[in-house]
Amino acid sequence: MPVGASTSISTVAGQRSFDELGTALCDVTFCVIDLETTGGDRNGDTITEVGAVKVRGGECLGTYQTLVNPGRAIPPQITMLTGLTDALVGNAPRIESVLPSLLEFVGDSVIVGHNVSFDVGFLRAALRRADRPALDNTTIDTVALARRLVRDEVPNCKLGTLASRLRLDHQPSHRALDDALATTDLLHLLVERAAGWGVLGLDDLLALGKLGGHPQAAKLALTADLPRSPGVYMFRGADEKVLYVGKASNLRQRVRSYFGSDDRRKIGPMLREAQSVRHIELPDSLSAEVVEHRLIATLLPRYNRAGTRADKYCYVRLDIDSAWPRLAIVKNPSRSGLHLGPLPSRTAARLVVEAVQSVVPLRRCSARLGRHHEPAPGAAECTAAQLGVAMCPCAGTASPAEYSQAVDVAARTLCGHTTTVEAALRARMMQLAAERRFEEAALARDRLEALLTALKRHRQVDALRAAGRVDVRRGDVTWHIDDARLIDVTVQDTVGRALPVAAAAASPLDQPLPRNLIDEALCLARFIERHDATLHVTCHGEWRFPLDHPQLLAA
Repeated sequence: MPVGASTSISTVAGQRSFDELGTALCDVTFCVIDLETTGGDRNGDTITEVGAVKVRGGECLGTYQTLVNPGRAIPPQITMLTGLTDALVGNAPRIESVLPSLLEFVGDSVIVGHNVSFDVGFLRAALRRADRPALDNTTIDTVALARRLVRDEVPNCKLGTLASRLRLDHQPSHRALDDALATTDLLHLLVERAAGWGVLGLDDLLALGKLGGHPQAAKLALTADLPRSPGVYMFRGADEKVLYVGKASNLRQRVRSYFGSDDRRKIGPMLREAQSVRHIELPDSLSAEVVEHRLIATLLPRYNRAGTRADKYCYVRLDIDSAWPRLAIVKNPSRSGLHLGPLPSRTAARLVVEAVQSVVPLRRCSARLGRHHEPAPGAAECTAAQLGVAMCPCAGTASPAEYSQAVDVAARTLCGHTTTVEAALRARMMQLAAERRFEEAALARDRLEALLTALKRHRQVDALRAAGRVDVRRGDVTWHIDDARLIDVTVQDTVGRALPVAAAAASPLDQPLPRNLIDEALCLARFIERHDATLHVTCHGEWRFPLDHPQLLAA
């Protein structure tokens, strides 16, 4: 190879760039780079030699080598290490002249290096000093890959040690091209080793540095057949019992992430039990989310229990048909009365009740009071009545007319007309904050936020139910919805097929939505509202989207 001021570039065939990180490794163009420098400070030291090797599918596409005049004396210890002297690089081009041809050679390939941050750091510093755009290529560090894949075979992960112990074709010599060629050999060996861990695409290789250190990393092979498409995945135990169900827009990427960045407490035990991963491919993320809800409801996976069980849901009920209506939290709706919900928890329902009760003086006792109720002689008012925040018909001190007005305000609030309650709660918040009673002000805020959130959910679901049968198309995908349930999904120019889990039975429109249908209904309604401007809709009922929701309080 030429030395001194000459630059040697040999090229084989044309480079093909990758379009997405899921590209198969055999189709990815890698550019292995190694630099020699005057020292380790990227801001103070400069480059003395550049070596690069471009490969794809195990084939060398070209090499690049040049000496670089660093513009300063090379320290003696660097000369001893690399053999580069001031005389040798004296007639070489400056890095500013080298950068154009180097960048052209690199193109949009994936940059690879042994401790790649060192080499890329010096390149970026040189580009910055030359007022050139920053280098933003994807990078891969063979040090990190070696630590994950061959660490137990070698005393350390230095390039020289790896090349010797793994018997690579090229041996490093602290000269740029020699080291780049050795790193290229190492990359090919590591890619071959990684295939045994189910690493088949560029995204897998990029994530391997994190995934490899996981105690259950050996189970990465379970993900080898997962596609990079939307769908639902299921971790299964030794007896094929489903442990966990999840959805993903990219099944492969999502499942493999459990072996790296996902540090939720339940993930470790679940992965230890997992013996297989099954998946269902679906045409889009919305269908995947709906099928996920249905599978969880059907299979009740042990690791999906928190926050996903419909038996935790409840309703807020105002029994307007009784003589002295009151607010209550109920598990199942009654045939009469006004209902808000289902809500995700009793905590959320309690905050809604407290929001209304803090403004509307409804009775808070649970005593059964008929229309001809007569209080016992000398009956004392309840504590809430004594504090002036509730009426007390039990003691006979409540005026039927005033109580009826309070019931009317509460009923209107549950139907979405929140002006009275919202204004009172906001005024209360301001007063408490002015009095520096911040905890009480925060409680008032939480109550109002819970009320507005519950009403927003209710309006979204009501709007979807009012649409009846509706076909919603976005791009090539059409969702067929009936009574807030996804009945089927079809993709243009493909044969349609039913969803893998059938929808639950429809519910009467004059009754509150059952607890087991709320998750799916909200999923569909929120998607429609979020993408309303891009949807083509054929509706057989009343179309109310987009909705004009009340503004929620900031957290």
